[in-house]
Parts: sequence; C-alpha cells; structure tokens
Amino acid sequence: MRLWNNDTEIQFFTEALRNFASPEQLFYKLKSGYFAYIPGGLSAENQTLQSRNALIGRFTEKWCKTLFHPIAKQLGLFAVNSVVCEELSLTGRSSADLALCTTNDVEQIPENIKLLFEIKMSVVSNYRFKQPGEIEFVSDYKGHQGTPSLLRSDSMLKAIGKSINICVSGVASAKIPIIVLGNSPIKDSYVKKVDFLKTAGVNQGFWSLN
Repeated sequence: MRLWNNDTEIQFFTEALRNFASPEQLFYKLKSGYFAYIPGGLSAENQTLQSRNALIGRFTEKWCKTLFHPIAKQLGLFAVNSVVCEELSLTGRSSADLALCTTNDVEQIPENIKLLFEIKMSVVSNYRFKQPGEIEFVSDYKGHQGTPSLLRSDSMLKAIGKSINICVSGVASAKIPIIVLGNSPIKDSYVKKVDFLKTAGVNQGFWSLN
C-alpha cells in the first residue's frame, strides 16, 4: 500500500494534461513559468486558479477508492464513491465521497453503510510545468503561498458541518463511523477541536494519507 506522495501529484498533472486539461487549467502562468502554486515571495499577477479544484477532487476520490478497495474486500465490503442515502442527508448534491458498504451501489440504505469518508485532499506541494510535459518538483507546502487540504479552514468547517449533519439525521446514522481524509497537516488552532469531535463521537478522526 502506497500512500499519497509527490509521485502521486505528478501522476495527477501528467494524466490531466494528457487526457483533458490545458496547462492554464492546472497551473498559474507567471512570468517565470507555470507553477502549481505561487512560490513564496512572488506575485500572483492578479490570477486566481479555480479550475483545478474539480479535477483534483475527482482524482482524489478515485485514488482513495483504489486505496481502500483491498481493505473493503477483506471485510466482505465494497468501496463506493458518491454514495447517496436520503435518510442520512446524503443527497445527489451532497453525497458521501467514499463509503464502505455491503453492496456495490451508489444509492444505499443506512443499514448497508459501515463506514463513511469525507475527502478533503488537494495538490499539496508545488510543481513547475515545463514543455513538452515535464513536471518538476519545486517545494513542499511550506514553500508556496497556497493553503492545501486540511490546512484550509473552509475545508475543515465543511467536513465538520457534514459530519454533524449526518450524526443528527436520525437513529440509523448514530453508529456509522465518519472519517475525514486529507493529505496535509491541520492547523494548530484545530487540534483541540478535532480531539473534542472525536471524543463527542461526531467523527472518528481526521487522517492525513500523505
């Protein structure tokens, strides 16, 4: 089992460029070249990059499914993306990113769901794109201006909010474990909150797979 690393991120960029994305959808185009994040000390040159979010979101959900598939199989379960369960407030617009279930179906009933994952992963390190398709590592997350994965407050708050929403949706949801998956550290300001959420049974942990 290989966890998230720089090679995984380079794989994402390589596959996206080969199959469906332009460099401008994946990188900031600066005077000094194409970068995944704005390097420390450089100007963003009035750019914001939103187009990558959906692409890396789909990639990480599929990657997590592949990672947990053999574990699910050992338990006699299925790893399923985009699980919908109305009783748990998991709708088509706010489905479970990944779940371990007794059946290999997107639409589930609470009794068939054994574990829920909320995935908050992104590109963590910085890379430079060079023609004709070379991806060069630049720095880890401390060397750029971006805020990836669980270091983002909005990612943490969305994950917490979704966990609470599932927990209060009804009796059937009370015993289903919820784990938040990321690929970065969390901010020091969230450490006590995360510990409290686990103690209170809202979710069973925030895991970094990096």
